[in-house]
Amino acid sequence: MSFYQTILRKVPRRYLIRLSYVFTKFSPLLFKGNNVECPVCGQHFRKFLPYGVHQKREGVLCPKCLSLERHRLMWLFLKRETDFFAAPKKVLHVAPEQCFLERFKKAKNLQYTTADIESPIADVKMDIQKMPFENEIFDVIICNHVLEHVEDDHKAMSEIFRVLKTGGFAILQVPIDFSRSVTYEDSTITSPQEREKHFWQKDHLRLYAPDFIERLQAVGFQLKQNNFTEKLTEYEIQRFRLPEKELMYAFWKL
Repeated sequence: MSFYQTILRKVPRRYLIRLSYVFTKFSPLLFKGNNVECPVCGQHFRKFLPYGVHQKREGVLCPKCLSLERHRLMWLFLKRETDFFAAPKKVLHVAPEQCFLERFKKAKNLQYTTADIESPIADVKMDIQKMPFENEIFDVIICNHVLEHVEDDHKAMSEIFRVLKTGGFAILQVPIDFSRSVTYEDSTITSPQEREKHFWQKDHLRLYAPDFIERLQAVGFQLKQNNFTEKLTEYEIQRFRLPEKELMYAFWKL
């Protein structure tokens, strides 16, 4: 097990968040160079850092803003395929990623609210299965790599749909095992060790399959699938260290 994997496994998330702010003050100096570039923070480096709990991935973590490949892909998707940074929007960001937090806060067109059940950097402390918001008040909801941690994901999906405005969209990324056809769940698997073995991470409660889309459609969402990576050049994929096969899903309330 690598040093990074040990830290990610052993240190609670709330402490990792606090420690990361110290880490990013000096880490960019250690990786000066121009081999890779992060489109989120705009910095370039000799290389990106390794990351991964279930399986270590080399060269994916930005030393400055801590973006991963999926974050950089989402950033480019929002900039190139939506009016997220141009039109006035009321945004809810569940479990806000640090690479986006300050940038979204500073965007003058966004009315930006963050929420999380435990994160020290979130505005609102809440359980996504019972959100303290009125119906149809957000234009955009971002909720990445959260639903696999939630006991009742149907209830959480329904809540996201409830507070999203008609005409709005949600970006809801989760780990997906494309070798399966049906999402794998087993409530008898409760130990962290067994959950990591079966669901890829010790605090995951399920392992999604491509039927993730059907689960969201069941609560009312309509899918706008955008294979955004097909629009990227090979240079961009390598320069930004983007995932070549990951699909960007935007789920709409129409």
